[in-house]
Amino acid sequence: MLRVEGLSKSFGSFSMNDVSFDVSEGEYFVLLGPSGTGKTVLLETLAGMMEADDGRITLNGRDITGESVQKRGIGLVFQDQALFPHMTARANIAYGLHGRMAGKNAMQARVEELAEEMEISHLLERKPGTLSGGEAQRVALARALGAEPDCLLLDEPLSSLDTGARSRMRGLLRRLNRKKMTIIHVTHDYEEALSLASRVGIMEGGRIVQIDSPERIFRDPGSEFVARFVGIRNFFRGRIERQTVADPGDHVSGGDFSAGAEHVAAAEPVFISDGIKLDILTSLDAGDAVVVIRSEDITVSTEPVSSSARNVIAGVIVDIAPVRGGIEILIDAGVELAATVTSRSVERLRLEIGTRVFSSIKASAIKVLDG
Repeated sequence: MLRVEGLSKSFGSFSMNDVSFDVSEGEYFVLLGPSGTGKTVLLETLAGMMEADDGRITLNGRDITGESVQKRGIGLVFQDQALFPHMTARANIAYGLHGRMAGKNAMQARVEELAEEMEISHLLERKPGTLSGGEAQRVALARALGAEPDCLLLDEPLSSLDTGARSRMRGLLRRLNRKKMTIIHVTHDYEEALSLASRVGIMEGGRIVQIDSPERIFRDPGSEFVARFVGIRNFFRGRIERQTVADPGDHVSGGDFSAGAEHVAAAEPVFISDGIKLDILTSLDAGDAVVVIRSEDITVSTEPVSSSARNVIAGVIVDIAPVRGGIEILIDAGVELAATVTSRSVERLRLEIGTRVFSSIKASAIKVLDG
């Protein structure tokens, strides 16, 4: 469908370097990253609003790198909608149809069709200044769809919307995608990407550093930058050593680990940092490393438990707060650990600030990155 090969663009102190990726027909592809990483530059280069310094863009096998905006077969919806303020919603939508449809009646019928699809039929005679952010965004989307693009580009389409409008727009975009519309969507919001994307490309410093499903990126981030960006809280810098694993009877204490009973003495990789020592699984050689632990992968109990977890860390709860997906508890274990548990677990275990707990972490749940 859409293929980007070695795309580069520089201006001022910013450079987008050697960006390559493919988007399949009917895919919802999200470009995700913090401000200033090149997401909008990439989007506008794809749309033809910026000329690439190097690289190639093909759409359905057709090289569109040098094509004008109008001839690319790509629709673009801007973050600020870019509607004509002196024109009604009807006229704004119709503007995208000029030169594409013969006859006023056919054009107006198409406007009505698009308005119905975007759920804005009741807004057609109003001007942009009288519309809410969500309403204006749907008018802009209808205008872009009027050109019947092969691929639709969306620049932060939900960023200025309130919670209700954002939810409605997500539903509308999912319905549009289910009709096989290919969408490339720019955002800095991982939750937004998670709710919409079939695949995500993470951008850092003008490059795409990881492409995968949003769930896989969260489970298996390829770098510390990616892990931090998708909201993983537990990071530790230290070193990998090959040591003889401690005997099963080892004492559990704050910051130390206790090997599970299934272990025997053997030279295995261990991660060591200030205040924490973890049994890990890695093929990396001894040396500097970073470990990443998802809060969902930490099991919390008020008593030491026998399990397959190869690390049990004792500590004291210092904070409790509701988060998406459960309750986050912060644990002082010589280092700070964040664990996500269910509200039922909080009630059943009577967890509160000051409670002494044991955090169990499977070695297989610890992501080890080269430091």
